[in-house]
Amino acid sequence: MKLAVTSQGDNLQSSLDPRFGRARHFVIVDTETGAFSVVDNTVSLNAAQGAGIQAGKRVAELGVEGVITGHVGPKAFSTLKAAGVKIHTGASGTVADAIEQFKTGKLAAAASADVEGHWA
Repeated sequence: MKLAVTSQGDNLQSSLDPRFGRARHFVIVDTETGAFSVVDNTVSLNAAQGAGIQAGKRVAELGVEGVITGHVGPKAFSTLKAAGVKIHTGASGTVADAIEQFKTGKLAAAASADVEGHWA
């Protein structure tokens, strides 16, 4: 499965970024092979508004099946859901920790946003 994990750094040992739209990076991971790449999210990180929508569109264009993050706002949630991307919130620790939380079933698919828009 191809997943996008919000990250503060550029590798699997980086801290998970708890914000989706304003995450510094997305680590794109193939859970079957362990292969990963990193996508910079500076454009959305520095956006005055619309960060969640921009980040959601970008992640969807990468062809991921799911997102792992700490929290997701309503606009990002709607954008990802419309693209058929499953959202898993509540992750913590490093990117590798979050992937393990996903693999062991500790991160259920979110049914709605869990923070308000413009959450910092």
